[in-house]
Amino acid sequence: MTVIADIHDAHGATYTEHGGRRIVSHYGRPERAHRAVRNVVGTIEVDYGIVEVTGEDRVDFVDNAVTNRVPEKDGKGVYALLLDPQGRIETELYVYNADERLLCFVPPGSAGELAENWSEKTFIQDVTIRRATDDFGVFGVHGPKATEKVASVLSGPGSPDEPLTFVRGRIGDWGTTVIRTDDLTGEEGYEVICAAEDAESVFNALINHGLNAAPFGYQTLGYLLLEAGTPRFETELEGNVPNVLGIRNALDFEKGCYVGQEVVSKIENRGQPSRRLVGLRPETTPELSSAVFDGDSHVGEVTRADLSPALGAPIAMALVEYGLETDELTVRIDGNDVAADIVSLPFVDGSSLSGRLPQY
Repeated sequence: MTVIADIHDAHGATYTEHGGRRIVSHYGRPERAHRAVRNVVGTIEVDYGIVEVTGEDRVDFVDNAVTNRVPEKDGKGVYALLLDPQGRIETELYVYNADERLLCFVPPGSAGELAENWSEKTFIQDVTIRRATDDFGVFGVHGPKATEKVASVLSGPGSPDEPLTFVRGRIGDWGTTVIRTDDLTGEEGYEVICAAEDAESVFNALINHGLNAAPFGYQTLGYLLLEAGTPRFETELEGNVPNVLGIRNALDFEKGCYVGQEVVSKIENRGQPSRRLVGLRPETTPELSSAVFDGDSHVGEVTRADLSPALGAPIAMALVEYGLETDELTVRIDGNDVAADIVSLPFVDGSSLSGRLPQY
């Protein structure tokens, strides 16, 4: 459930369900909001689950569970994965070292299960784990003017420069933490975190104080993430092997830790994956899981597709055979084979590149 329903309602929000929570789909004109984010800046309430880990052994505990090194210093974060015994992705998470606690940001609806599973594995370690989703408001600020937007309202330190680092300051009378994101929308990005009871005031300040920022919802966010070539947890990551998705920044191959009884450095023997994630430009918009063909050979499936507001044309992501030697494919839509070209990602050039852009 959103923590600021009244203010969303005042802006004419239409809602949808995501991970068992009620979130904003749009405010009436998602394509217009998309233009605002692409050209200037926009603000969205972000739907995360949050797990808090405290105790003397907190860093070691989480570090032993995930695929990337957990930072030992306050003010830093990392993107990482939890894998099952076969090396497939169970969940993704951002882990931030916030002084005496770690905050783990996970897909919506998964915080409770993760907190429960981790609590069962603490054994004799000095670790306390709890679901903390309802304690916070989290807002994304994205666009080529995102840095100017944050600077126009944040008092105290300057906005952070390095991805997944953060500073503490104030927006108006309210204490906030500002994180420099890994730019998943293909534009400069920040996330602003505050106490849940301050969320309405902080969101109002982000929209109306300093440089104005257009409010936008998850329909617009979906356009931006697809145009940026960013794999999403629900459609591309879950259940797949990281190498298939080309998200190399989530794996520390030198770490050598065990995740679900599998050594991270042995995922697919660090070799060439059997499939790869590509961008497609089909003539019409396909459905999820539409079959992709090279001639008469079935070579993959569509994972996500939409009409790109920036391009005015359909775009899609697809998992296809790794060794394809052609860029000219077809996608089966309503029983018909529709031409589709493999194209370089991102589909749309913005003010930055997504930190999760596939790399092979």
